[in-house]
Amino acid sequence: MSSADRNPAPVPSTTAAFHLQAVASFVVSLAAVTVGVIYLPADPWVRAFLAVAVLYVTTSAFTLAKTVRDKQERLTVVNRVDQARLEKLLAEHDPFRPAA
Repeated sequence: MSSADRNPAPVPSTTAAFHLQAVASFVVSLAAVTVGVIYLPADPWVRAFLAVAVLYVTTSAFTLAKTVRDKQERLTVVNRVDQARLEKLLAEHDPFRPAA
C-alpha cells in the first residue's frame, strides 16, 4: 500500500451552494455600497473619493484572500512532502539488519 493510498489528497470542502452564497453576498454588498455612494447627499468629489476607497478596499480584500490561500496551499504541499520523506525513511529502516 503506497503512502498515497493511506493519505489521499485533501478534497476541497466547499459546496456549490456555499460558493453561490459567497458570490451573491459579495455582489449584493458591493452593489449596496455603490448605490449608497451614488445617492449620498454630498459633493461629487466626496462621492468620487468614497468610490475610489470602495474599489481599493475590494481589491485589497481579493489580494489578502489570494495571499492566505496561497500560503495554505504551500504549507499543505510542504507537509505532504515531509510526510512522504518520513514514510520513505521508515520503510527503508530495518532495525534487525546487522550494522555494516
